[in-house]
Amino acid sequence: MKAVILAGGLGTRLEPFTKVIPKPLLPIGDKSVLEIQISLLKKYGFNEIFLATNYRSEYFEGFFGDGSKYGVSLKISQETKPLGTVGPLKLLEKELTESFLVMNGDVLTLLDFGKFYEFAKKQESLLTVGVKELITPFAFGNIFSEGDLVTGIQEKPDIKMNILAGVYCFHPEALKSIPADEYFGMDFLIKSMIQEKKPVSKYQISEYWLDIGRMDDFEKAQDIYQSHFVDKTT
Repeated sequence: MKAVILAGGLGTRLEPFTKVIPKPLLPIGDKSVLEIQISLLKKYGFNEIFLATNYRSEYFEGFFGDGSKYGVSLKISQETKPLGTVGPLKLLEKELTESFLVMNGDVLTLLDFGKFYEFAKKQESLLTVGVKELITPFAFGNIFSEGDLVTGIQEKPDIKMNILAGVYCFHPEALKSIPADEYFGMDFLIKSMIQEKKPVSKYQISEYWLDIGRMDDFEKAQDIYQSHFVDKTT
């Protein structure tokens, strides 16, 4: 089975670390983010992995080689200009001839990728997006009123949102909705597919999930690595 890891971001919110090394290669415990991702993908049967790169692509080539030391076949795809979060997939269109997984290079999750993949293949959708419910405490009380009369108050309510979790399953047909050689984001793709009446499904992720986008997320990843990811990648 095939998977693409999007590893071309600049990681500006994690500077100064990312001034030296690409974000997906930052160490979490005794492994890099990408090593954890590749090990988990291999665990669930994804043995052909593509790294979509831009920033310091040579680092990935030197670090991973052909992937054989991780028990997978690994190929590097390098964009020559920023193509967004799904534009790089267009460069791999000839390689991606069967349903394939896509994940952001800054996501740590214990998602059962095998179940997710099988769920997606059973749908009539061309794209299945992994979503995660996030609950955020709101800092202020919410006032209810009728005219100038206060009728109630909800003290610091929780805000619940289903967010894109950076994990997707594509049918090859979905690649036709991505323009060639243009900056194109996942939000643009989902909107355009909905407008074109092309089905998009969602998969609710119940397992642990963390986006390593900011410095406090990176610090949290260090804290939870031992309890969540050691011995889970084999």
